[in-house]
Amino acid sequence: MRATLNALVDELRRLKAAGVATVAVSDASLADLRRLVGTVTPPAAAAPPSSVEPQRPATAARETAPPAKPAAPPPSAPAFSLPPGDRQARWDALLAAVTADPVCQAAVRPGKKVVLGVGNLEAKIFFCGEAPGAEEEVQGEPFVGPAGQLLTKMIGAMGLQRSDVYIGNIMNWRPQLPTTAGHEQVGNRPPTTEEMTYCLPYLRAQLEIVQPEVIVALGSTAAKGLLGDGSFKTLGEIRGRWQTFAKTPVMVTYHPSYILRNQSNRSKRMIWEDLLKVMEKTALPISEKQQTYFQGR
Repeated sequence: MRATLNALVDELRRLKAAGVATVAVSDASLADLRRLVGTVTPPAAAAPPSSVEPQRPATAARETAPPAKPAAPPPSAPAFSLPPGDRQARWDALLAAVTADPVCQAAVRPGKKVVLGVGNLEAKIFFCGEAPGAEEEVQGEPFVGPAGQLLTKMIGAMGLQRSDVYIGNIMNWRPQLPTTAGHEQVGNRPPTTEEMTYCLPYLRAQLEIVQPEVIVALGSTAAKGLLGDGSFKTLGEIRGRWQTFAKTPVMVTYHPSYILRNQSNRSKRMIWEDLLKVMEKTALPISEKQQTYFQGR
């Protein structure tokens, strides 16, 4: 339990460094955290309670949910290969394999779903996030929550529709956080390197089926999952620069949730500049209006 609380502190520091000021947490989660803190036994060498300033777990809990990692990492990545057939037949076989995967199933809470990518199986552009969230694990489809709605608008600004592109995540399940019986998980945590490594064969299979011209990596975690955990320190180092994964060009940009937290034209322009490069790479027409989005505003 102490490791969980330490992880909470580490995550709060990470969020603060990233510029996140507040994160909403429900009253039920606050009550859960208070109960968890009450189960922690002070170390033998600790000072008497009367001489120690009382801890204030509720203050920390209002900033983020506990980002605890799974009790054990997943086993080695599955050895998966696609059967012969057309794109749809191969995608159907992949969906069946992911749905039947015992590790994926064990990581999904009752009543929720594993999540595979969706969209045009002949798409030029493959948008790749890190993991499903609350709405996604209910519907079994990636990017359907607030960030997904913004992504749809971004795709529309490119002159496309969701049905023109392919959208997926590295992860096929929502990374779990501790909950108590009768309560839904509140908040999300980034997947671990081990979790993403386990799911990568299924992502590679999607790429083999779709054969996109470009992958758009949405956010730092997705970029690290594709390029390697030690490939960069901050997203600004590689954002807007072409990388490669599975012999496919990768454009790294911010996750749509970044814009939901940073509603400045400068932030919007940075992401749009990355998407303009994707449009140029895939020979999409770029109008003068598109070229000047968010300039001088």
